[in-house]
Amino acid sequence: MTTAVKVIGAGLAGSEAAWQCARRGVAVELWEMRPVRSTPAHQTADFAELVCSNSLKSESENTAPWLLKEEMRRAGSRLLEIARECAVPAGHALAVDRATFAARVTDALSREPLITVRREEVTQINVDKSNEDQITIIATGPLTSDALSLEIARLSGSTHLYFYDSISPIIEADSIDMSKVYLAARYDKGTADYINCPMSKEEYDRFCDALISGQSVEERDWEKLNYFEGCLPIEEIARRGRDTLRFGPMKPVGLKDPRTGRIPYAAVQLRQENLRADSYNLVGFQNHLKFGDQARVLRLIPGLENARFLRYGQIHRNTYINAPTLLSESLQMKKHPAVFFAGQICGVEGYVESIATGLMAGIHAAALARGADPVCPPRPTAFGSLTHYVTHADPRNFQPANITFDLLPPLESRIRDRQLRHRQQCELALEHFDTWLEQCGTDTPDFAQSKLVRPL
Repeated sequence: MTTAVKVIGAGLAGSEAAWQCARRGVAVELWEMRPVRSTPAHQTADFAELVCSNSLKSESENTAPWLLKEEMRRAGSRLLEIARECAVPAGHALAVDRATFAARVTDALSREPLITVRREEVTQINVDKSNEDQITIIATGPLTSDALSLEIARLSGSTHLYFYDSISPIIEADSIDMSKVYLAARYDKGTADYINCPMSKEEYDRFCDALISGQSVEERDWEKLNYFEGCLPIEEIARRGRDTLRFGPMKPVGLKDPRTGRIPYAAVQLRQENLRADSYNLVGFQNHLKFGDQARVLRLIPGLENARFLRYGQIHRNTYINAPTLLSESLQMKKHPAVFFAGQICGVEGYVESIATGLMAGIHAAALARGADPVCPPRPTAFGSLTHYVTHADPRNFQPANITFDLLPPLESRIRDRQLRHRQQCELALEHFDTWLEQCGTDTPDFAQSKLVRPL
């Protein structure tokens, strides 16, 4: 006896994929190895735990992250809906109370009658040369277990690629010296929800010197530190030049200090971590320093002299497949069409992108379970552009990607004004997206009853 769809991994992608199958009347087995076996980065056994930051990127209209989330909203993303219910103040970004978010996702999926949760590690993927392959969505994320990694390597016949991602530190709110900081949003965009720690040139230079001389965690023999450019540790950024931090995570532009009326030489931003507002994370301050050095260096930041750390920055391994070689645009394996990949393991980077690919894999797997062919989202959409990149990039130099306008096809007519160009790209994308949704069918109760797919 097997279920119609087996989802391996209850992270962001797997949770969304399971929900999308269930809402279409398809029975799902959702496998999650935690708490039987944990990972170096997770702290709980809840589904969809956010291990790096708590931000789901910009909510500003006609930006690339907004477009991807708008498509997800129109497609009925359950995780995006829950994220909005768990939102914490974050200016123009969507950030969540990560503990509440994970708990609500876990509860929602556990209560769904068509989803059966299995708390076990999966080490084998059932495929053969017959037509009875188990429909499977692999959404095990960047921390896929060693045993399953070997199984995926066996199945794909190719070597995995690895890069290293980082976790930002979190501090207790009442350990911040509020007399030395100020509340502001960059360019006064959105509400003033960020705590800003201003630095003079002297303070910045002293901080950089301490950061560069800090002792990093020792690299293991089997490690080759190949960082994703979008998540470089701050000490790696600092080593690239004296002012690189001032043009990166410590960029002061648009952060006028209301007490002085001036923009500081550099600034560190703190973002609210949960609904209670009793903890804050240091935005973009992922690092690879030993905990003792980390505390010493970060306490050089004005306002954080007595900071109490709830979590230090860390490095963890991210695993992803060579998707351009292995996957079609429906996220199915070319050699094993009953096997889908979703989330960071398929070569996307970011929370929102992971949820989006889980949503797509869920829709496609549900179609396959009903005996239909998956219908891929059109190229002009954010969904279509993201999967197009993942499956058509140069396999010799494949790197995970966030959603950006660079991934979308150019408009037929050239528009110099960037804001106008992006608005028109968004309008075109959503027009194509709505048409695709109609082609994919619906999830009304009548549809679910008439098309219900029970265990085989």
